[in-house]
Amino acid sequence: MKHALALFVLLASGLFTMLHAQDMPAAKPASPTATPKSAVMPSPVAATKDPVATSVRMLLPRSQKNILGAIEAMPGDKFAFKPTAEQMSFGHLITHIIESNYFLCAKAADVPEPKNEAAKETDSKEKLLAAAKASFDFCGESLAKMDDSKLGDSVELFGGRQFPRAMAALGLASGWADHYAAAAMYLRLNNILPPSAQPKK
Repeated sequence: MKHALALFVLLASGLFTMLHAQDMPAAKPASPTATPKSAVMPSPVAATKDPVATSVRMLLPRSQKNILGAIEAMPGDKFAFKPTAEQMSFGHLITHIIESNYFLCAKAADVPEPKNEAAKETDSKEKLLAAAKASFDFCGESLAKMDDSKLGDSVELFGGRQFPRAMAALGLASGWADHYAAAAMYLRLNNILPPSAQPKK
């Protein structure tokens, strides 16, 4: 039970990081006369019967845009790049993202995982980008069917162990944050600005 609680806290922390510090440029200091944001009452949010499913669906577009943008930004001849010999290549990171999307979106939404040909880290940039897009398309279709009534179901997840289905949703959200952070680091090590750090047009 202690291990499950620790994992929950870790995943929730990753989600918080994605929402508040995902390779974002530094905020400009507030004017001394400006009203602190903390003092402004937030706008009321409409109630929903599926707050977890709705929240994961809200995170999907930004995560998809950033991760696919990172893949597009990396030159094709850099997909074998590793920051150190012990780390995975950029191409391997992309195959991991693809596998994670299919696995966790299927688990979170309680839909069958499609039987696709596994992407390989040695595949071309074009092939890996197309496979990553397809995996996000699957997530969009799957998460549209997700509802919170099944989040208490016991499902097999990490290491073949049983977890509440809610853990798949948390793993998906924190995984997107982790995967984009890793991709952004690979890009910066090759002197390429990640999508979220690009100047607004």
